[in-house]
Amino acid sequence: MKPIMKPVAKTEKSVSCLGLLLLLLSFSIQAQSPVWKVEKNDKVIFIGGSFHMLTPEDYPLPAAFEEAYQRSAQIVFETDIQKAQSPEYQQTMMRQLSYTDGRNLQQVLKEDTYLGVTEFFTNRGIPMAAIVNFKPGMVAMTMTVVELQRLGLVGVGVDAYYNEKSINDQKKLGQLESVEDQLEFISRMGEGREDEMLSYTITDLEAIPGMWKQMKNAWRNGDMSKLRDIGISPLKGDFPALYQSIIVDRNNAWMPQIEAFLKTGEVEFVLVGALHLAGDDGLLAKLASRGYKIQQLP
Repeated sequence: MKPIMKPVAKTEKSVSCLGLLLLLLSFSIQAQSPVWKVEKNDKVIFIGGSFHMLTPEDYPLPAAFEEAYQRSAQIVFETDIQKAQSPEYQQTMMRQLSYTDGRNLQQVLKEDTYLGVTEFFTNRGIPMAAIVNFKPGMVAMTMTVVELQRLGLVGVGVDAYYNEKSINDQKKLGQLESVEDQLEFISRMGEGREDEMLSYTITDLEAIPGMWKQMKNAWRNGDMSKLRDIGISPLKGDFPALYQSIIVDRNNAWMPQIEAFLKTGEVEFVLVGALHLAGDDGLLAKLASRGYKIQQLP
């Protein structure tokens, strides 16, 4: 059954805002990978584009991941994955991503948007009573995960895989931002454009099966042009404020840390959502503009 809401105009390759956040994610003729070697003055780090949700059929990963992992003394993720999986953090997340000022989702959204959200969850066996107090960012995230689970597309992603492997191998772990930082931007996601964001999410989730396969093929081949077209351009054009906070601001905050890694005496492997590597505001472009040599691993 279609959602009871007006159609939303969108670009051809638009994907849901939350899908973009979760992928914070490339088909190429050449056999390339989503891993790059960055060097300057005989100092080296590796940067890998992570796909945050994979299935068992997606393994083994491209061999470049393991090459970078074996050559690195420290593995650096976007955030502290162990802490993000803890019961204490889950409780904090539920509090921060829920309304605590007497409002609820029904009061924030227009009637047709709220009906569309209600129909989405009802058709998937989830009562709105469990959703109505969530902020729009949490609602969009929940919708995306629920749909991916329904389609059997959810599994262990690159970062979670290498986090567990690093712990077992007793490698040093690092993070580019705190889990509290991530909660903050999810909490504020879509402020002022809540109806539009959730309408986009519902509409775009209908295209998830074909789009998901296309994105994973592109990701495995490290095709930054394709990734830019699928993820960066629609987000930047339709939600510039969201693009600024999710991609640009975070990339700018990470750059000093990444450059600091290039001055240490050891090799680091930095794993971030592949969308952070694509486009003019991506980490690869920023590093290249500052004189670092960038080499994509085959």
